[in-house]
Amino acid sequence: MTNARAKGVLVKDLRVETTNGTAIVDGLDLEIATGRILGLVGESGSGKTTVGLAMLGLARRGMRIAGGQIWLDGTNLLALSPRDLRSWRGKRVSYVPQDPGAALNPAMRVGRQVYEALTVHGWDEPHDRVKEALQEVDLPTDDAFLRRWPHQLSGGQQQRIGIAMAFACRPTLVVLDEPTTGLDVTTQGHVLDTVHDLAERYGCAALYISHDLAVVADVADDVAVLYAGSLVEQATTDLIVRDPGHPYTARLVAAVPDLEGKRELRGIPGTAPTPSERPHGCRFSPRCTLATAECEVALPPIEEFEEGHLVRCVHTEQVTAAFKTRSGAARGGRYSKVLLHIVGLTARYGQVEVLHDLDLTVTEGSCTALLGESGSGKTTLAQTVAGLHDDATGEIMLHGKPLPFGVARRPPEVLRSVAYVFQNPYASLNPRRTIGESIARPRRVLFGTTLDAAMDVARQNLERVGLSGALADRYPDQLSGGERQRAAIARALVTEPDLLICDEVTSALDVSVQATVVELLAQLRDDMGLTLLFVTHDIALVRNIAQEVAVLQDGHIVEHARVEQLFATPAHEYTRELLDTTPTIVVR
Repeated sequence: MTNARAKGVLVKDLRVETTNGTAIVDGLDLEIATGRILGLVGESGSGKTTVGLAMLGLARRGMRIAGGQIWLDGTNLLALSPRDLRSWRGKRVSYVPQDPGAALNPAMRVGRQVYEALTVHGWDEPHDRVKEALQEVDLPTDDAFLRRWPHQLSGGQQQRIGIAMAFACRPTLVVLDEPTTGLDVTTQGHVLDTVHDLAERYGCAALYISHDLAVVADVADDVAVLYAGSLVEQATTDLIVRDPGHPYTARLVAAVPDLEGKRELRGIPGTAPTPSERPHGCRFSPRCTLATAECEVALPPIEEFEEGHLVRCVHTEQVTAAFKTRSGAARGGRYSKVLLHIVGLTARYGQVEVLHDLDLTVTEGSCTALLGESGSGKTTLAQTVAGLHDDATGEIMLHGKPLPFGVARRPPEVLRSVAYVFQNPYASLNPRRTIGESIARPRRVLFGTTLDAAMDVARQNLERVGLSGALADRYPDQLSGGERQRAAIARALVTEPDLLICDEVTSALDVSVQATVVELLAQLRDDMGLTLLFVTHDIALVRNIAQEVAVLQDGHIVEHARVEQLFATPAHEYTRELLDTTPTIVVR
């Protein structure tokens, strides 16, 4: 970009640190051309949101912007007075947060909130612009909608309001911080299309922050990869996806579920260092299979590997060969022995019927995915099988024997046979108990095992899921998100179940951690002969773990097929819509 300081966005040597001087973001350089979207990707803790806030001249509590320059429209934003900076926010640079429900004022009607975003910056004829801004994000503009409160909107509508407010004043830069996290894949697709269209229409630069490289590849023109507060790679989206030059980027690509089933899903071993534990040399070297002694000497400079492709690695030439994508699909063949048989299942919440006369068969040793968007009934079905929801009629058979509705009606041997892993591991790990105590409790209750013996089993199961047995003495808040979910899986395995129900177990995790958990579940199924019922809204993930899939919509199973058949020739329009709207990475 020519004359970047006068046009577009230029970040030079941005440094953010804690108040005690520990570096969080270290000497970051970025460039975003007018009308282009730059995706900023990395795992949790990499510094993505810290960078996003710094673009508005903000730092979270306990942090400060220690140095650098951020040029917008020929002005260094970090050199502005506090008063001028406040006037710039919302007008010249705006922000779309991850959680729109928390960002919108619950005591102000949505139309008024968009109106206020305009009037505070002196917009002429704000009433007309409010309706125009809502039209741009495909929201209604009638008075009834404008008078709604935020809680009366869906998550997707709330996020669209946030996007409308961000683009309302037609800023130079829009920062979008994981704006599709928690949204259904269809809603996510609409939001991504809206962001791309608005950035192109108004010729503004956009910084799109996400841990999901597939989402970024769907919306961004260029990608910058952040690891442990340092930029490790930047290039066009096509180059990043097709020919990554840094081992970390290659690992991120491999961690994205593949709709076509051509790539093997692989997680990233280890965890990113905390700011105070970053190594002296390459920060990724402790997790890198290409690392040599040279990598530990000093942090490599970021250099142009080829035109427009910046990489911070001394082994770039070896990356493509070392991480060449391998073909892979869900493991396992065909299964014939029936473990779970459901006939005519109907479930209710009060007077509302949410499952309608469902039939489903799950074979022993297989993985069956329950796929659908929010409100489809997939979690209700899983909870009914697990006995966590008992307002139901019909028949559930396990090993050919009737399975009573509700855990209170089930004998201990049945309770041992069915285990449940929740979406939020905090739902199954007591914050006041150590990890070991939480894992040991089902063993003690259902087997009558002594505390010492149950703790031994707990440690064995922690090791079974790839964690150290020493973590048994820690509390849930002392573990990372991925470690907590592994511990929750260990707790479910402690009763040696026949059926393991996994309810959106990866939805709150980084894609790299998600891939590791999926690898673990597939390995456990192979090693233990487990039968999995895998609840998810992510159709790409289904391809990498399941053998069969049941697609739910509005409480009905609209399609049930082998995974290969469903992806090759989906029979239902809803399934085709899910396939069409799911972001993925295509490696040529």
